[in-house]
Amino acid sequence: MRYARVQERRIHQIFVVSVALKGAHGLIEMIGGLALALFSTDAILGLLYRLDKHDWVARHFSSGEHGYYVFFFLSHGALNLALAILLLMEKLWAYPAAVAILILFIALQLFRFAHVHDPALIVFSILDVIVIALALHEYRLLRKHLPTH
Repeated sequence: MRYARVQERRIHQIFVVSVALKGAHGLIEMIGGLALALFSTDAILGLLYRLDKHDWVARHFSSGEHGYYVFFFLSHGALNLALAILLLMEKLWAYPAAVAILILFIALQLFRFAHVHDPALIVFSILDVIVIALALHEYRLLRKHLPTH
């Protein structure tokens, strides 16, 4: 019995850390999206080319997709940050909403992967699957411990 409580506590800690990281990632995406919105594609590419010694930017970012990336980073980041805050606040309705939104993110990331073949999209999808599993586990625990009126 004691082992089960320790294991549940450990899973909860992993959940909290993973959701906090998801929120931090969302905040970083929003900052990146705002930077993209404020600066021209040429200015951003010029800076990134100086920093990127392996031409990752040249392979993954074209000037024709500037608007897409602004929208993607701002919306994806805002949703990730909002989900993280709501899950950390233990809002019960946020758990199924988070699962649905993360499944949508995975579908979009895999669709995008089919076109650009960026392995980071697979990594993000795997991390989203882990967060989904942890969120479902937390949701079941919270529902089990809800007081019945």
